[in-house]
Amino acid sequence: MVRKRLLMLLKPFDVYPSHEPSLSISSSSSSTNSHKAFDSPFRKLTGIHITILEDKPRVMVTQNYREMTLAHKNAINFCQNILKKKVVDWKAVFRCDLSEPIRDVDLVVTVGGDGTLLQASHLMDDSIPVLGVNSDPTRPEEVAELSEEFDATRSTGYLCAATANNFEQMIDGILENRSEPSELARMAVSVNSKPISTAALNDVLLAHPCPATVSRFSFRIKKIGEPLSSLLHCRSSGLRVSTAAGSTAAMHSAGGSAMPILSNELQYMVREPISPGATSHLMHGFVNSYETMDIGWFCREGLLYIDGSHVVHPVQLGDTIELSSGAPPLKVYLSPHLLSHYE
Repeated sequence: MVRKRLLMLLKPFDVYPSHEPSLSISSSSSSTNSHKAFDSPFRKLTGIHITILEDKPRVMVTQNYREMTLAHKNAINFCQNILKKKVVDWKAVFRCDLSEPIRDVDLVVTVGGDGTLLQASHLMDDSIPVLGVNSDPTRPEEVAELSEEFDATRSTGYLCAATANNFEQMIDGILENRSEPSELARMAVSVNSKPISTAALNDVLLAHPCPATVSRFSFRIKKIGEPLSSLLHCRSSGLRVSTAAGSTAAMHSAGGSAMPILSNELQYMVREPISPGATSHLMHGFVNSYETMDIGWFCREGLLYIDGSHVVHPVQLGDTIELSSGAPPLKVYLSPHLLSHYE
C-alpha cells in the first residue's frame, strides 16, 4: 500500500489577544510582576502601592481567551497523536509560515476554523482535497451563561466537517477511500482583464478604503460577453458578491439568501445604496454559472477584499472588475448535516 502524504495546516496561537489588567502605580521604582497581584485588588510591594483596576468583564474575557488557546492546543495535540497511529506521512505547518502553492500531498487537514481553511484554499488547486477541523467549537451553554457579560462565541467552523470528537472517524474514512469530497464553487476575479491568482471561496467585497466615503461604481450582468442587463449606476458603501459557501456569512447577515452549498451561482448585494429609487429591486440578485458580472469603478481609489482581509487588491478610477464562478472548484470534505440542510 502506498503511504498517503498529508499536510496539517494550523492556526497560530498568537491570534488570541493577551489582555492584562490595568495598573495604577503611585510611585516609580523597579519593575514588578503585575500578574502576581491578581488575587487582591490592593497589594504592597517594596513600598509601592499598586492598585489593580479590575474590570470583571475584562478579566472574564482574558480567561476565556486563555481557555480558547488551550482548547486549540489540545485539539492540535489530539489530531497529531491520531495521525501518529496511521499509515500516513504527514507534517504540520502554521498557516502564517506557508505562502507557496500546496503541492505533492494527497490531503490537507486544517486545524483551526473556517479562516484557516479559507487561507489554505488560496494555495490549493482542484487536485487536492481538504478536511477542516474545528479546534474550538462554540459552546451554546457557555454563550448563554455569559451573554450578559460579553460575547463568548468561539469558532463557527461552518466548512469544518471534523472536531476532535470525530477526527479519527473522519480520517479513517478518507484514508480507506470510504469518503468522497464535495466540490465547492470558487469565484474568479479579474481586474482590467488580468486574472487575480487568488480565487474566492467565500466572497469578494469591493469598497473605498475609508468606510465613511461613498463608493461609486456601475455594473451589469453579461453572458458570453453580451449584456443581459442594463448598466446600473450605484453610490453606496460598496458591493459584496458571494459564492454558495459564503452565502451564509456576511451576505446572509446583510439580508441575503442562504444558497445550496453545492450551487455554482454567485449572489450579489449593493451595500447601503444611496437613494436607489426605482432600481432598488436590482440591488440584490444572482449571477448564473454561465454569466459574468462586470463592474466599473469610479472612485480615485478602492480595494478588493477576497475572503476577508487577508487578500487585498487595490483598484483605481476607471478600472474594470470581472467576477464569475469560473475558477477551479475546491474539494472539501463536508459534514452530512451541511449537505442535507441546504439541498
